[in-house]
Amino acid sequence: MPVLGSMGRRRFVAWAALGLAAAGGAVLVYARPSGNAIVRPPAAILSDGVDAPSDMALIPGGKFRMGSDNRQSKPNERPTHWVRVTRFWMDVTDVTNDQFFAFVAATGHVTTAEKTPDWDTVRVQLPPGTPRPADTVLRPGAMVFTGTISEVRLDDPSRWWAYVRGADWRHPQGPGSDIEGKGDHPVVQVSYDDAAAYARWAGKRLPTEAEWEFAARGGLEQATYAWGDRLEAGGKIPANIWNVDERPFPVVGRAGGKAAGTSPVGSYPRNAYGLFDMTGNAWQWTADWYRIDYFQTQARRHGDAVIDDPRGPQDSFDPTDPGVPANAPKRVIRGGSFLCNENYCQSYRPSARRGADPFSPMSHLGFRLARDI
Repeated sequence: MPVLGSMGRRRFVAWAALGLAAAGGAVLVYARPSGNAIVRPPAAILSDGVDAPSDMALIPGGKFRMGSDNRQSKPNERPTHWVRVTRFWMDVTDVTNDQFFAFVAATGHVTTAEKTPDWDTVRVQLPPGTPRPADTVLRPGAMVFTGTISEVRLDDPSRWWAYVRGADWRHPQGPGSDIEGKGDHPVVQVSYDDAAAYARWAGKRLPTEAEWEFAARGGLEQATYAWGDRLEAGGKIPANIWNVDERPFPVVGRAGGKAAGTSPVGSYPRNAYGLFDMTGNAWQWTADWYRIDYFQTQARRHGDAVIDDPRGPQDSFDPTDPGVPANAPKRVIRGGSFLCNENYCQSYRPSARRGADPFSPMSHLGFRLARDI
């Protein structure tokens, strides 16, 4: 299931114009096989600020089974195949609002959400021949999780998502919202291009999909979750995801419920490599193009041979997104977000993968960066 089903940000803009849119940290790791047992991890190797920026951890590299064949896995995660990644540095946390503010202050960068949508990047996400909407429709903004006031069927994400004019990284929910007091939250409402621009400024790069999964697993080979094989560890879910025991997804209108949104980075235990929030909180951009069949192609081409440092496919392919050309550009996003839950989008698993329009900022999508040794 695509992140927004058929309601990608810029598709929403164009379809609205055409009348086609729907209305509307402790240093501990939870390890397998015991699932709930808390054990001391190998000592994480954090940068001293000389060989790499001080907010990075050394990912040792090695061979692992990429993907998952367990019962919760989706077809795009199968089959598992052997991959080896070379050691690299990775950000300990998602890039935060404070860090992104420093980048914007230093460079004057204007994010995708703050610009008038570029029709050439919009139309490739639409059925061929879709006419260009009026300029009054192509206005700066981004996709925002709005939630519902009561329970709804979960087959139409447009019920809980909306394109909001004026939404951007400073105003994640649109005009009237802000990031005051949230400097340590992951920056969201950033496109792939915004993340790549930040990476160039920081002297880093986006991780490959293989690097991301290896790092997220923290050495737990084929564990269902980043912390083990059970959703709860020590009686709690050690990640910022939607708790359906508190309220059904995507209801936000009930009194007493915790507001859905990001949490400060580092609010949950780090993994054995020293990384926080590799699953939950905010989705993360990776460098790779997204093909739904990529793992099948890799397994068919290489069999049981080990694939060294895969860099992803050369193009995109996803025929499952209604109304969107199968070859529309998409980049891989990983990790899930605060919206993922047992009943919808179980993407807080380290093998889970999705494709997203690289020019489509969303209120649950951020990034973290890598750097070569």
